[in-house]
Formats: sequence, C-alpha cells, structure tokens
Amino acid sequence: MKKLIKKSILLFVGASVLAGSVLAASVPASFVANPLTKEKPVPSVKEMLNSFKDLSRSDKKARFKEVKKELKDYKKLKKAGKEPLADRTLIIILAILIPPLGVYLHEGEINSKFWISLVLTLLFWLPGAIYSLLVVLGEV
Repeated sequence: MKKLIKKSILLFVGASVLAGSVLAASVPASFVANPLTKEKPVPSVKEMLNSFKDLSRSDKKARFKEVKKELKDYKKLKKAGKEPLADRTLIIILAILIPPLGVYLHEGEINSKFWISLVLTLLFWLPGAIYSLLVVLGEV
C-alpha cells in the first residue's frame, strides 16, 4: 500500500511538473512579427472569421468547396493509412504518456478500443500504454 501511494504521488508530481512546463511555454516565434523581415504575424481566429464574413456569397461557396475537397482528400489518405509523419509521431508519444487519448486521436471516436485502453490504464499504466501502442501502430 505504501509503494502504491509513493508511486501515485511520484506520478502526480511528475505530471504537474510536466504540465507546468508546458503551460509556461512562451508563444512560438512563428506567431510574432519579425521587425527585420517585416513579416506579418499569423492572424487570430477572430480576424479570420471577420474576413470570411466580409466575403461575397460566391466567394464563401468557393471556400466551402475547397474545404470539403481537402477534407475528403484527408479522409481518403487516413483510410489508406498514409497519415503525415508528424501526426503519427505525436499520436505515438501521446499513446505512451496518456494511452486513452492516443487511442481516441488515432481512432477518431470513442469506441471499444478506447474503453479497453482506459480500463487497462486505470488498472495500471503499463498495460494501457502497451495496448494503446498496439492500436496506434495497427497491430490490433
């Protein structure tokens, strides 16, 4: 019982240190204007929505068609198993650190694999991590 409490406290402290360092991270340099090159910063979501609202009706329809086409292409690639390498790497890392989240992001929905991963993770982290890695890598 003492070992379980010590492990739980150690896991909690490690998670809080990790979360603190992630939350304390500064804004990436890509979002800040560079005065030397006079590059404009990436617009915020509100700015993009306002610019979209100002478009004419035909321009809005054209944008929606582009988005639907890109989404369709992405879904085809995902079904074919050709995900971008960066996304797959991130999902593998999440499958190790937070197994149910990795399974959910890989599957795209809450299904039986997610629940199995959640139960295994709650029982003990290692079986959940192993199972989620098997799901993400396509072995299960």
